[in-house]
Amino acid sequence: MSAPLPLAFTCGDPAGVGPEIIARWLAEHPAEAAGVAVVGPSRWLATLPPGGLRVAVGMEEFAAVPGRPTGEGALVAWAAMERAAAGCREGEFAGVVTGPVSKAELARIGYPYPGQTEFFAARWGGEPVMAFCGGKLRVVLATWHIPLHEVPRRLGPHLLRRAAAAADTLCRAEGISAPRIGVCGLNPHAGEEGLLGHEERDLIDPALDHLRAEFPGLSRCQPGDTLFARALRGEFDVVIALYHDQGLAPLKLIDFDEAVNVTLGLPHVRTSPDHGTAFGIAGQGSARITSFANAVTVARRLLAGRAAAG
Repeated sequence: MSAPLPLAFTCGDPAGVGPEIIARWLAEHPAEAAGVAVVGPSRWLATLPPGGLRVAVGMEEFAAVPGRPTGEGALVAWAAMERAAAGCREGEFAGVVTGPVSKAELARIGYPYPGQTEFFAARWGGEPVMAFCGGKLRVVLATWHIPLHEVPRRLGPHLLRRAAAAADTLCRAEGISAPRIGVCGLNPHAGEEGLLGHEERDLIDPALDHLRAEFPGLSRCQPGDTLFARALRGEFDVVIALYHDQGLAPLKLIDFDEAVNVTLGLPHVRTSPDHGTAFGIAGQGSARITSFANAVTVARRLLAGRAAAG
């Protein structure tokens, strides 16, 4: 029986907290480190605790200064993503846990994607869905990196089915065989039967009703101001939020240090810690590794689920 493929870790922006978090994870998980491949600049790779594979990208002489982002560092972050994506595509890596990147620095060097989610979708194909696992909440986003005024016109049946399928997949990977999926309304009080907006009545609820044959635990639109509290009380296993901040504000309030970003709908597994580069504390040794460690755990759980499903 062949050895399992390693899980790739990308460094993220080398001036952020990603490199130190990866180093700490390797030091604290020596038994698991053999099953990973760390992708980043060669000088940094040489400083890491032993265990697993090292895959160098970027110029050999590159050395980042913590807390000082540069264009060169953004190029390294991009190169690490490219190498990890290619490795998954070619059967070298099982999946990817990505370090945090700076969208602003990447944009300055011509990176053409809003974030890493869209990058991996472009490299692998598929229809990505952004989802999050926290210690207390699971959240799937129907839309994410788009302006708020564009959300209503995007909420068609295809997009809603994609979100429902992602919510179902996320729960089943967590061992929940009959997921209860709560769906946030778009408008205050989920439209109040058309008094505060017609999208729920005319578009979203009819689409959800049609999808319920495929996803029996799928709710109709629920008021977003109470749905997350109901999920915390155990009424729902996962919440579908219709736009970015509707889902991320409560998640980060409740699970800021523990949440994991999961990209579903792609042919390969990709997770990441649900925090940014934190340039302001990079190099100080104060960054918490809980979210990154959880991202590794969730990635392996998703891989196990795929293997079991054949």
